[in-house]
Amino acid sequence: MDTAKLEFFRGTLDVLILKALIWGPLHGYAITKLIRRQSDDALLLEEGTLYPALWRLENKELLDAEWGFSENNRKAKFYRLTAEGRRQLRHEVKTWEAMPRPWPRYSVRHSPRCRRRLHDAKSSMASLRPHIRP
Repeated sequence: MDTAKLEFFRGTLDVLILKALIWGPLHGYAITKLIRRQSDDALLLEEGTLYPALWRLENKELLDAEWGFSENNRKAKFYRLTAEGRRQLRHEVKTWEAMPRPWPRYSVRHSPRCRRRLHDAKSSMASLRPHIRP
């Protein structure tokens, strides 16, 4: 992977992690679950991807970490945003919002009207299947 693509991926992953921590401290597995759930299972972060990113963000002082106990009473390292991390996240969000996009600014997942249109389109396609010949 060339350097530009690698930096783009790292930057995107960093923003996803910072955004996951906006509501409060989480341990690594909880961050992975949140990103996976928010992406409708499209983004599956492996440990080998997540933890180096967390360490990198901690070294940049965008995150603080402290040991605690998870919901199942296991020792876990909890990460939280620092003031600098919040500033960085605001900057990244502004940059992202300023980018021109070929797609609409709304999300199908959050828009009832768009969900209905998508459902109607799928229903229409399903009704055509019997009439389509190989």
